[in-house]
Amino acid sequence: MAEPDLDDIERRMDGALAALRREFAGLRTGRASAQLLEPMMVEAYGATMPITQLATVNVPEPRMLSVQVWDRGNVKAVERAIRVSDLGLNPQVDGQLLRIPLPDLSEERRRELTKVAGRYAEGARVAVRNVRRDGVESVRRLEKDGELSQDDRHLYEEEIQSLTDDHIGQIDQMLSTKETEIMHV
Repeated sequence: MAEPDLDDIERRMDGALAALRREFAGLRTGRASAQLLEPMMVEAYGATMPITQLATVNVPEPRMLSVQVWDRGNVKAVERAIRVSDLGLNPQVDGQLLRIPLPDLSEERRRELTKVAGRYAEGARVAVRNVRRDGVESVRRLEKDGELSQDDRHLYEEEIQSLTDDHIGQIDQMLSTKETEIMHV
């Protein structure tokens, strides 16, 4: 008798949570975070590269980032990438070190960021629900092919729903935490 791969379903749902964590890390809150610059891409060596392959990002103070560029020739490219990003940052160049003071977020900008966080969370919820749909379809296919009894199908569907509810709850908790971080002055 065949069984649906519940481990695969859970792994895919965990993947949606991991993607949401990465998206939330790039959202700016009131304090400095090295993850803020991780998604940033820089034109260097004739290609587009992540900033983490060209420099080290540190947080020397709660409202300051420092970017130590390894190759002096890439300082201007890194500075340009930070300036044109939609983060509203203005780096100050000191040799191969860029100091980036984080300005205070206005109330309006905080509200915009909470809306963006909500969109990210909804995307993660949709991804989890799509995994649930795929899992339920595979269980129903197994029942139709005669490899599962109707009772077993109901048990598997309940387990898949339980996994879904757990992951949606985690997404909601992550969103609540992120909104609190963003709105904290």
